[in-house]
Amino acid sequence: METFETLVRTEFAPKNTYLNTASTGLLPARTVTAMRAAVESVAAGQPADMFADVEAARSSFARLVGVPERRVAAGASVAVYSGLIAASLPPGAEVLTAEADFSSVVTPFHVRGDLKVRAVPLERIAESVRSGTALVAVSAAQSADGRIAGLDAIREAAREHGARTYIDASQAAGWLPLNADAYDYVSSVAFKWLVCPRGVAFLVVPEDLGGLTPVFAGWVAGETPWDSCYGPVEELAHSARRFDESPSLFAYAGARHSLELLEELGVRRVRDHDLALADRFRAGLLERGHEPVPAPGSSIVSVPGLGRFQSELSRAGVEVSDRAGNLRAAFHLYNTPDDVDRLLDVLPG
Repeated sequence: METFETLVRTEFAPKNTYLNTASTGLLPARTVTAMRAAVESVAAGQPADMFADVEAARSSFARLVGVPERRVAAGASVAVYSGLIAASLPPGAEVLTAEADFSSVVTPFHVRGDLKVRAVPLERIAESVRSGTALVAVSAAQSADGRIAGLDAIREAAREHGARTYIDASQAAGWLPLNADAYDYVSSVAFKWLVCPRGVAFLVVPEDLGGLTPVFAGWVAGETPWDSCYGPVEELAHSARRFDESPSLFAYAGARHSLELLEELGVRRVRDHDLALADRFRAGLLERGHEPVPAPGSSIVSVPGLGRFQSELSRAGVEVSDRAGNLRAAFHLYNTPDDVDRLLDVLPG
């Protein structure tokens, strides 16, 4: 039986010190193999059934976040799903967001023009929900610095005041155990911590479909898609599939295998692995006189003022990000303590 470590070594072999999963996750070997086979099948004039891959990926994501697959829509972009939710709100509805949250989460609510969008510090989201709040929209983990939202408190405050909740899990799904059933809507791209190709995203909706109108419905949104190709779709899917975007098939051909790998490894084991590395980096920073942004329990570590060294570190073979002036390091399943120590060794100052 393969251990966590041997399975990871089989699937990943980075040629540098890669600590940038918060930007893009590495692809497992099995995913690369599957995508290559899919591309070659089309080149040979014998296309593989990649729609089956979409359904397998949907099912796998549903298991990872603890909901039935009928509640999961498959698409390509969080911004599209944020726009879908924004379109469902009545004029004048109040949307509560976190200050400086990721733009794909919040911008669709602003461009409506007739919604009241209120932004407060992340730590004050729960206490800021009020009787007039229609929706709370927030990232589970902040892209810029890794701070984790108080999701339990947000859920309870929203329930108390009759507001819906919309959680973007793009910087959390794959390492932070998440019960999507606890919220009205949960979206996530899959090319970060879910180690999928770009072009894959998911939306979880309530059993009653959350009052959403499938404003971008195409043939894939039909209850029987291949009978829904011409003229208006006569019968929309009875499940969240009515909110599907026409899928990026080559991406989904790989995604099903990435998600299966995470199921094999187990998100809780991934979390424990990732947090141990993040804590090692935080301790090393403090020893060197650097104070990271407080983000306990996060796999993302951001250090104010050091983002300017990103290019220098890249030339040294260490990949991190410069976000809002912070040096952002993201630790995931394929990283090791040696990666942490390498970053600390080459970090200027």
